[in-house]
Amino acid sequence: MGSKDIPTVYDPLSVEQKWYQYWEDNNFFHTGVNPGQEPFCIIMPPPNVTGQLHMGHALDNTLQDILTRWRRMQGYNTLWLPGTDHAGIATQARVEEQLAGEGVSRYDLGREEFLNRVWDWKKQYGNRITTQLRRLGASCDWQRERFTMDEGCSEAVLEVFINLYRRGLIYRDYYITNWCPKCKTTISDIEVEHLERPGHLYHLKYPFKEGNGHVVIATTRPETMLGDVAVAVNPEDERYSAMVGKILILPLVGREMPVIADDYVDPSFGTGALKITPAHDPNDFEVGVRHNLPQVKVINQEGKMSVEAGPHYQGLDRYECRKKIVRDLESGGYLVKTEDHAHAVGHCYRCNTVIEPMLSRQWFVKMKPLVEPAVRAVREGRIRFVPERFSKVYLNWMENIRDWCISRQLWWGHRIPVWYCKECGEMTVSQKPVSRCSQCGSSNVEQDPDVLDTWFSSALWPFSTLGWPKKTLELAYYYPTSVLVTGRDIIFFWVARMIFSGLAFMNEVPFRDVFIHGLVLDALGRKMSKSLGNGVDPIDVIESHGADSLRFMLVAGNTPGNDLRFHFERLDGARNFANKLWNASRFALMNLADFDPEGRPGPHTLADRWIISRYHSAVADITRFLEAYELGEAARVLYEFVWSEFCDWYIELAKPRLYGKTTPEDRYTAQHVLSSVLKGILKLLHPFMPFITEEIWQHMPGRGVTVMRASWPVARDELADPEAEKEIAVLMDVTRAIRHIRSEMNIPPGRKVEVLLAVPEESVRELLKKGTEYIQILTNGAIKIFPALADAPENAAHAVTARGVEVFVPLKGLIDIEKETVRLKKELSAVEKDLARVQGKLKNPAFLAKAPAEVVDKEKVKEEEFIAKHMAVKERLQMLEGIG
Repeated sequence: MGSKDIPTVYDPLSVEQKWYQYWEDNNFFHTGVNPGQEPFCIIMPPPNVTGQLHMGHALDNTLQDILTRWRRMQGYNTLWLPGTDHAGIATQARVEEQLAGEGVSRYDLGREEFLNRVWDWKKQYGNRITTQLRRLGASCDWQRERFTMDEGCSEAVLEVFINLYRRGLIYRDYYITNWCPKCKTTISDIEVEHLERPGHLYHLKYPFKEGNGHVVIATTRPETMLGDVAVAVNPEDERYSAMVGKILILPLVGREMPVIADDYVDPSFGTGALKITPAHDPNDFEVGVRHNLPQVKVINQEGKMSVEAGPHYQGLDRYECRKKIVRDLESGGYLVKTEDHAHAVGHCYRCNTVIEPMLSRQWFVKMKPLVEPAVRAVREGRIRFVPERFSKVYLNWMENIRDWCISRQLWWGHRIPVWYCKECGEMTVSQKPVSRCSQCGSSNVEQDPDVLDTWFSSALWPFSTLGWPKKTLELAYYYPTSVLVTGRDIIFFWVARMIFSGLAFMNEVPFRDVFIHGLVLDALGRKMSKSLGNGVDPIDVIESHGADSLRFMLVAGNTPGNDLRFHFERLDGARNFANKLWNASRFALMNLADFDPEGRPGPHTLADRWIISRYHSAVADITRFLEAYELGEAARVLYEFVWSEFCDWYIELAKPRLYGKTTPEDRYTAQHVLSSVLKGILKLLHPFMPFITEEIWQHMPGRGVTVMRASWPVARDELADPEAEKEIAVLMDVTRAIRHIRSEMNIPPGRKVEVLLAVPEESVRELLKKGTEYIQILTNGAIKIFPALADAPENAAHAVTARGVEVFVPLKGLIDIEKETVRLKKELSAVEKDLARVQGKLKNPAFLAKAPAEVVDKEKVKEEEFIAKHMAVKERLQMLEGIG
């Protein structure tokens, strides 16, 4: 490609898929073990196989891709290993929905045929998100793509389960778990979302078996009273000390139950007397174990009342039952009072159904022995959280962790490798299928129907994807991985589990750094969700603005760990930046058509020395910010250097030389500087905006095969030129002052202006004399320089720079002062009306009380904008009046 081939307008859609195919076809993402090269490895957090790209994925994978492309250019042996998660609950639900449309259920098909259908679904739809990641520009090694249920990962899961079981760290027991009646499976504590909901607190009378007394208890869930087996009070609570040991009669049921004393009861909460329902509350379960109480399960897995709830309530939905029980208690004289009571209610994070705490027999991982080394690893600094504050979140959770319930009542997933003999009851844990009981020899054996929690396999991801339990070259070379990039919302779900799993099975941490980012919120600061209808599809954005614009918008202004608000205005700004780069590069390439990269440049001008110095300063800053995971700051430095210094200043200053208005040597030197700095910019910008940088790179003289394999720039201290930077800063100040006057006075860009500079400081005066040509190029001004002016010129606009330079632009013949004054007065009047209207709203108590916070905030922003505009117009008027 040559400079003449570069299109006038940048079209992302015609460029992006072309270059991605080129990169993949040439194996630029692929790597292999090389002991002589330092490795850099990121294991991609596996998106659900059911998923499609959302803004959270887009942010997460953009950050990973920036780090990967940067380190690749730095010369590391870089592996970004992709893969997807089998997503047990979500995938099974998706296929069951499909079956429901056919009028059948999984039970009609049977387990084996249902699983065949899920695998078929995975083949048809499972690559959707990986295709979308390619659209984003993710430079993963797709030849190494993994799936949490592929053969190797499945072997690792079996190995870990059996190892933990033999070490006594996996056990089966009855316990209260979180049951989702819609998904029909248990979910772990961290998969429960606690949402504040309005409700009621019901005060109920439980009468004594003997005498006329009673105890009043308070509950938010009266339907669970059918499973009550005791009332507990604190042993130190004198109100109830005489009642301990007495027998109560459970209303509506007639069951006899004791008053017991237990330290768990908080005397200050409610009445100080607590109903105990061991089968439906985790804390009550623990109290029941301590006091050897029976467990009466009155709600079944459908969320309906069970046989044990009694004939009046059996079969009712739990919420229908609540209404009926309240009516029955009221008519029986047992309802003392009902109070409004907002409280946190647990919901399934998948389907938003209210969770039912339920007693069931499940498989658990004993956490304490696994957690202790994982806590030490962070405390000792072997794993570093960025930002550091998230280490406290991690440690707090790890130090208060409960045993992990790992069994799920699903068919899709890693089936628990346990077989039960139907004849003698023997239980066998085995890596291979069991066909005969090892105890009695019977062939009547059956595998546990449950599967493992999806996070069980995800916890092994950093080493199972590299070949474990086999001792592969990749495992020895790339493990521990370099950094994990992930959202703050899955520190508990995933990060903690990977850390203790890595230490337990590799005897080493799984990664050195954990780079935490926040969530992508909508413009009003709300979480994007289907229910709010405020989600933005990244693929739609890529279609409209290009992947580079999306990537740059997600990174620019973002800080580690903090949430990011999605604004289309910022997206437009990123697209404008891409267009600015394109137009500047196109100009440069048109002026490099005859450039020979092998030639020798002549002496550098002040402008050359300045841009080279600023470039190396930018290289140093960008590299330092990337090392610190401050990717937003790196993007800011890039933006400011490219837009404000390279495009707006250097290219303009170099134009006369490029147009041949000086000697051939001067022209070649300008070409050389322009080419080398533009090449450096493309390298620096490539990790952030890979497509546009590749497209421009392929037009550059003396390019390599791809910018992604070019060497990352290294800052050279000897090319720093503080003197040139100071001198250009003075010229810039004067130029800005002249441009400001032209803008404020509405002087057309094509009109040449006379500029008088009063410069009392001799060194500044000499500098401006040397730089007069630069100022004239940039301002279309005829510059005259004086030590001082006895009198201010007539009818001249005036400004003063930071170095004390007074700038005068005589306006005679440039503008009609009278006409401009009339126009500005009209504009001032209009602004004053707009400002009065907004301020009237903000002083209105009714508006402030009723309007949503985001609407009030918008009006405050408008007020600030109108105040600034009012001041600017007033200043222009004052300037004109001073001239008149």
